[in-house]
Amino acid sequence: MSTPPTFETVACDAAKAAGRLIREHFLEKKPVSVEWKGLHDFVTAVDHEAEAAVLGYLKERFPEHAVMAEEGSPDEEAVDYRWIVDPLDGTTNYIHGFPEYAVSIAAVVDKRPRVAVVAHVPRREQFHAIEGGGAWRGSTRLTVSHRDHPGDCLIGTGFPFKHPELLATYLRQFTTVLRATSGVRRAGSAALDLTHVANGHFDGFWELALAPWDLAAGTLLVREAGGLVTNLEGSEDVIAHGPLVAGTPAIHAWLLNSLR
Repeated sequence: MSTPPTFETVACDAAKAAGRLIREHFLEKKPVSVEWKGLHDFVTAVDHEAEAAVLGYLKERFPEHAVMAEEGSPDEEAVDYRWIVDPLDGTTNYIHGFPEYAVSIAAVVDKRPRVAVVAHVPRREQFHAIEGGGAWRGSTRLTVSHRDHPGDCLIGTGFPFKHPELLATYLRQFTTVLRATSGVRRAGSAALDLTHVANGHFDGFWELALAPWDLAAGTLLVREAGGLVTNLEGSEDVIAHGPLVAGTPAIHAWLLNSLR
């Protein structure tokens, strides 16, 4: 099924609208109301407002499409197109003023992301991709790095902070990767971590417990930049709750083997 090019325009405009709202709240420097969703898991009024802005934008233009969003109830009906939205990926960073948070929007068909937008809110940068059309930062085409030796590589990761039962496994993996590479980084936004893989800053990335809204858009960006994205078993069917491994073809293969 082909994806109309207007989908990318709508997704980009929705991400820009949410990004403006988030920046306005930040510049006002007003106290942010914070709620606990679970262990080390927060949501703010800004998350809810940004999600409402994105969903309103999408539903107005594509009322027949389903939506899965982090802070709302997903539409369960079977439809051709499903939008997967994280209105503020990196909420903890936002709460603390750490400038690494984003709006993530993807259109998914048959469990494959076909359109993707990730907006780095503090930097006012927007990354976008259409399946088969490449990955882009503005008008600059992205490509994964050409490094293929682990010792030369910088790897991104995410801690299983909501799932302490995974910590022992993760620490063994972390030790293996850290010893073999030039460094490991954890910035707190999986959507942006995947843009770093797509633009060659990171050579690989892994995390053990992600949700569809964390990874849907970033997955397409990496693939369209020439990289690979799978789960720990090597399956490309990653739009689910679970682990993710991404990287250049060579480093993705090395990561999979090392993490196992």
